[in-house]
Amino acid sequence: MNNNLIAYYAERAKEYEKIYEKPERQGDLSALNGFLQTMFSGKDVFEIACGTGYWTERIAKTANTIFATDVNQAVIDVARGKSYEKNNVCFDLANIYTYKGGPYKCLFGGFILSHIKLEELDGFIEHVHSFIEPGGYIMFIDNNYVEGSSGPIADTDGYGNTYQERVLENGNKFSIVKNFLSQRELNRLVSGKANNAKFLHLKHYWVLTYNRK
Repeated sequence: MNNNLIAYYAERAKEYEKIYEKPERQGDLSALNGFLQTMFSGKDVFEIACGTGYWTERIAKTANTIFATDVNQAVIDVARGKSYEKNNVCFDLANIYTYKGGPYKCLFGGFILSHIKLEELDGFIEHVHSFIEPGGYIMFIDNNYVEGSSGPIADTDGYGNTYQERVLENGNKFSIVKNFLSQRELNRLVSGKANNAKFLHLKHYWVLTYNRK
C-alpha cells in the first residue's frame, strides 16, 4: 500500500464519512446498504480496508460475524467507536500485503480497488484470493466517475492511472491514486479466476461479486 495513501487516510479519519452525506448519492447508498445486508446475511465476513467502519456497521446488522482489518490505527479507532448491536465484529490492525490468515469463506473490500495501481491489480487480486478458500464468496464495491459529484482528475501517468488532489479540512493536500474501473476492466481482472461473476452498476457506485475458483 502506498505510504502517501496511508498517511492521507490517517489524517482524514475523522472527516472521512462526510463523503456519504452528498445528497445526490443517497439513493445509491440506500440501495447498496440493502444489497450488502442481503448478500452477507448469516455469513462470516473477512473485511479488508475497513476504514472508519461505515460499511462494517451496516453489514454487521445481518452478518454472523465480521473480522475487519485496516492498515491505519486512526480509522480503526473510529470504526471501533461505532455501535454493533449484535457484538459480532472484531478488528485488527493489518497490512493486507503482509497479513497471514485464512482461509476465509467470505471477503468484502470496499473502495480499495480504485486505490491500487492498474499495473498492480492482477497481483493484488491473486494475493487477496490467497485468503479465500476455493468457492469462497468475494465482493468489491467502489466508485464510478460522475461529473459534478466526483472530485476532478488532476493527473494521469504513463500506465493510465488517474490521480485526484484531496484537500483536508486542516489544509493538507494529498495526490492519491483513484482509478475508476469499468465493467470491462473488472471482468478482465477476474477472468479465469472467478465463477458466477456478477456486476451491479449504480450511478455513483458499482458492485462486483463472484466465487473464487
